[in-house]
Amino acid sequence: MDYSLNISSNEASLIQACMAGESWAQKRIYEEHHNAMLNVCMRYSSSQEDALDILHDGFLKVFQNIHQYQSGTLIGAWIKRIMINTAIDFYRKEKRRFTSDLEDAKTVSVSSVNPIHNLAIEEVMKAIHQLSPMYRSVFNLFVIEGLSHKEISETLHITESTSRSNLVKARLKLKEILGQDEEE
Repeated sequence: MDYSLNISSNEASLIQACMAGESWAQKRIYEEHHNAMLNVCMRYSSSQEDALDILHDGFLKVFQNIHQYQSGTLIGAWIKRIMINTAIDFYRKEKRRFTSDLEDAKTVSVSSVNPIHNLAIEEVMKAIHQLSPMYRSVFNLFVIEGLSHKEISETLHITESTSRSNLVKARLKLKEILGQDEEE
């Protein structure tokens, strides 16, 4: 007798098992999403140790709140949102927020030259990790996650103008960091 598994049915069964507290199901979800979520956490952290802390805290939240998962949503997207929120929470607890006013950004100009074109992804990620936690968060949420300044302001509890200002300053700092690397 031949059986075929429906992937959504299989995923639903896996989620039901997690809701029931089955450790094998939790392990499977963790293993399936570990690498992708570690990459997400690395974008928001200063070090691999911080990224691993965020990852583990995030998976704890996933399993504690699995009952809030809504079927029809991709489990990976749901987990990713939790990881991003966990990273933001991590820096709210661990770091002082260094925010700036939009007035400071009015005197800043950005040239159209893009130094990223000739760099490897590792160099860009290394430069992003050198940003302050707030600049890194705003940069990641805007550039990588595609959130609007309004969404960023709601997520980080800052004003939209502060979000814009921090993005401008993050880009300038990245340009400075990447420019230094090119000279070395």
